[in-house]
Amino acid sequence: MTHPAYVATTAELLSVAESIARHWHQVGADGHLLARNLDTGAELGFDVDTPVPLASVVKVPLALVVLDAVAAGTLDAAMPLTVDPATKSVGPTGIAAFRYPATVAVGDLVHQMLTVSDNAAGDALFDLMGVSAIDQRLRDWDCPGVRVRHRMNRMYECAAGAANNDFGLALQLAIRDELSIETLDPAHANTGSAAALVTLLERIWLDRISQPSATAEVRRIMGLQVFHQRLSSDLRSDTLHVSGKTGTFLHLRHEIGVIAAESGDRVAIAALTRSRRPATLAADIDLAIGTAARAAFEALRP
Repeated sequence: MTHPAYVATTAELLSVAESIARHWHQVGADGHLLARNLDTGAELGFDVDTPVPLASVVKVPLALVVLDAVAAGTLDAAMPLTVDPATKSVGPTGIAAFRYPATVAVGDLVHQMLTVSDNAAGDALFDLMGVSAIDQRLRDWDCPGVRVRHRMNRMYECAAGAANNDFGLALQLAIRDELSIETLDPAHANTGSAAALVTLLERIWLDRISQPSATAEVRRIMGLQVFHQRLSSDLRSDTLHVSGKTGTFLHLRHEIGVIAAESGDRVAIAALTRSRRPATLAADIDLAIGTAARAAFEALRP
């Protein structure tokens, strides 16, 4: 096991970060973690500044840019867009799984994209706004640690091209040499570091980016995500609420989100992992992310 570069506000928090890193290694995952209390600034994590391919986590900054345009009055959330199955993006959920043309309002595409990680909805919004315009807006907002370079479907195109349409082989290639697949290469991928993503969440939750109506809508929809196998897996209760967005592609298993307690405690977390084994399903890694989220949340509560 290589020694991660740890960050921690106190010695006690450092111990928690070290324990999480050991657990991830034991279940066959390498990764990057940052957890930060949004009110006190206390934090813990490891390898927080490394750019990582984001997979569907990129849908959070995409949503923010779209909703910022809605808030500014330059885009109508009710404007309909038609997604044609002949040209739609690959994906197992939402419109990506539809067999017939679907016409959906912009605001509902954002909902589909964040709640069920609908790739076709995401790419319809990428096409509407422009990939380079999304990236430029993030630069305008001073988010240098998050880069947007391609549509969602580009991931599948690159994996299929590298492995001759054999996604089992693509998974093995990803583990053996990420650079063999263009959209896993940080120089070409949609990327973000754990630190940059936590800071983005912090700014969204504290209304320090975009406009309050846009950030409020991002918070609302992230709170409706249907996937609970990662950050939420060890935190589901009547007194806690997790607003998150997963990202999954080949060996990547990520989630970013904010855990909020009825007591008012709020902790933002970015958990970005790579599996070291060629498994399409890795429930132990998902659960290890949930265990990390609980440990970090409990340690960071005042």
